[in-house]
Amino acid sequence: MFKLGLQPNTITFNTLINGLCLGGKVAQAVRLFDDMVRDGYEPSLVTYNTIVNGLCKIGDTTHAIRLMRTMEERGCEPDIVTYSTVIDSLCKDDLVTEALNLFSEMTEKGIQPDVLTYNPLLHAMCNTGRWEEVIALWNEMLANNCKPNAVSYTILVGAACKEGKISKAYDIVERMIHDGVQPNTVTYNVLMDGYCLQGKMDEARKVLHSMISGRCVPDVCSYNIMVNGYCKYKRVDEAMELFREMCQNGPSPNALTYTALINGMSHLGRLSTSQELFKHMSTFGIIPDTITYSTLLHGFCMNGQIDKALGLFEVMQNSGLKPDIVYYSILIDGLCNAGQHTVARELFCGLSFKGLEPDVFTYTIMIKGLCKAGLPNEAYELFRRMEANGCLLDSCSYNVMIQGFLQNDDVSTAATILHEMVSKGFSADISTATMFVNLLCRDTDGQLIHKIV
Repeated sequence: MFKLGLQPNTITFNTLINGLCLGGKVAQAVRLFDDMVRDGYEPSLVTYNTIVNGLCKIGDTTHAIRLMRTMEERGCEPDIVTYSTVIDSLCKDDLVTEALNLFSEMTEKGIQPDVLTYNPLLHAMCNTGRWEEVIALWNEMLANNCKPNAVSYTILVGAACKEGKISKAYDIVERMIHDGVQPNTVTYNVLMDGYCLQGKMDEARKVLHSMISGRCVPDVCSYNIMVNGYCKYKRVDEAMELFREMCQNGPSPNALTYTALINGMSHLGRLSTSQELFKHMSTFGIIPDTITYSTLLHGFCMNGQIDKALGLFEVMQNSGLKPDIVYYSILIDGLCNAGQHTVARELFCGLSFKGLEPDVFTYTIMIKGLCKAGLPNEAYELFRRMEANGCLLDSCSYNVMIQGFLQNDDVSTAATILHEMVSKGFSADISTATMFVNLLCRDTDGQLIHKIV
């Protein structure tokens, strides 16, 4: 532009800065903004708001606030867009107090907040359980003739569901309709999910039917909530009924739909159906993701079909997906449970050659497997090696190690580890406590109690 003898103006810079921000190149947008100021061009309110929005989108709220203060110093007053953008970003950062302070500053300047200003504050306060302030803010909205929209009501519905107050959530939806605000797909999805979380699947199904019969079209998320709920409560046939409905009438199932069904079928031992679903998704052009593979892998291992698990593991590797530590942990656990401890140990020992480091979950699985194989001393060596390798012991790893020694009749070592565990602030879980109680009940001569105490 400069080479052609053309001089940019503020509108030109605004267009370029907006394009960079939309393309996720916020750092370049900031540099262009700095060049613009350095070369004597005066940024407009639009320029500042575009940069503030870009910074907030990448989570750099501190920089956005600093720029907002610079605006004021240069005589460009922030408007409702500036304040609402920064308030929303502060709320997403869980800095509710700071957001409320900025909100107060805004109103003191005579800038009237709109629903886009109120909604992030409502959401943040609901998340932190500040219900009295939520009610006060809601009443303030109404007093200021700021009509809550579908997002506002949905925030309250979600908060009520999160606290298990499903009747209250339903009442909010009813009030929403009464106030002339039409619930949208997200509102109904949130309510359905609330019912599913409490196992009230029939009530959730009624919500889905009301969507279908009304003006609100269910999306794939709506069906996934129901499918997942049915599978969670072992009502897989009803889940399959919905799945068939999706295939026939839409919306089309996605990877999450298939994964939920595979998980549900696997937990009931219906692995042939799980495999059919896995093949079905590939046939319909839906590529299984890492969660789908790990779900089916876990299903095979959980049902003792290790050969199929190993076969799937190979298929996954051939598909280009690189197994992470989660996959190896599932497979090692399955091998241990199937009594193939040697293979499990080889797989565990070979992790470092694959560029993977076992986490506390992987270590605990291997320790449990070795104890189950009657090798508590080898398990204990691995238990001690964890910390040396920078993997901190947790409550689960301690309890598994203690249970391993108790299962192999080494009460003295188990008691020593128990004291160590307690000294580090952990406590015995129900299984460990029950094993000690059973031992003490059989301790007729009082010798075991001395070892424990």
